Amino acid sequence: QVQLVESGGGLVQPGESLRLSCEASGFSIGTYVMTWYRRAPGKERESVAVINSIGHITDYVDSVKGRFTISRDNAKNTVYLQMNNLKSEDTAVYLCKAQKRDVEYWGQGTQVTVSS
Repeated sequence: QVQLVESGGGLVQPGESLRLSCEASGFSIGTYVMTWYRRAPGKERESVAVINSIGHITDYVDSVKGRFTISRDNAKNTVYLQMNNLKSEDTAVYLCKAQKRDVEYWGQGTQVTVSS
């Protein structure tokens, strides 16, 4: 059974950090482009960070550049999102997606809430 399971979300104060994980099972992520998305209340889902299959190319939405870092460990079948200096506007459900050509797998998401 193919699954992507996100973890690491929670409630933090502005300026704090979280590290999200997205662990795959039922397939190997090694040939997939991995993307973190977020879905905030009342907003469209947006792509936050993307990493290519071998991890040497990354890209970020402007609002998180310099604060978030995406990485992957293909041996552990896991992709990560290190989020530093969190802001209230980062509050959202964070989801990961694996994509290879026309094949896509999505996780269920993990809630991140940034509030004082």
